[in-house]
Amino acid sequence: MVKEKEIPKWVQDEIKNAKFGKPESITRTGYILEIYDKDMRIDAQIYEAVEDGRKIIEGMSLPKKIKPDDLMKGVVYEFTIDAYKAPLNKKVTEFLKKEMEIDMDAIYQFELANLELMDVDSDSASEEESEE
Repeated sequence: MVKEKEIPKWVQDEIKNAKFGKPESITRTGYILEIYDKDMRIDAQIYEAVEDGRKIIEGMSLPKKIKPDDLMKGVVYEFTIDAYKAPLNKKVTEFLKKEMEIDMDAIYQFELANLELMDVDSDSASEEESEE
């Protein structure tokens, strides 16, 4: 039986206590995969990757002004996202890469600042009008 490697406590502590800098506001288009009403969070698939390369953002917190019931899964939105970054120290980065085969030099946190429903039906509406 293969024993999985455990992450040492000093690495866990470093990751838990990482200090996030000021947020960078980014705009991405995509759609909602899942809505978590009770937690006021969503999972979103975006078309343009964020800084760390991901295109799926899980557990993105919603601002109080956005009601989960007003959101729709699978339709295209323009998301305005506050992206927070907490760099990890070199010792932790090297440990994760060598011992765990994880290439990670920072932790990211994402909060939804705003979203707008994209007008994706405008092309089909104009085609219907021109056929009359």
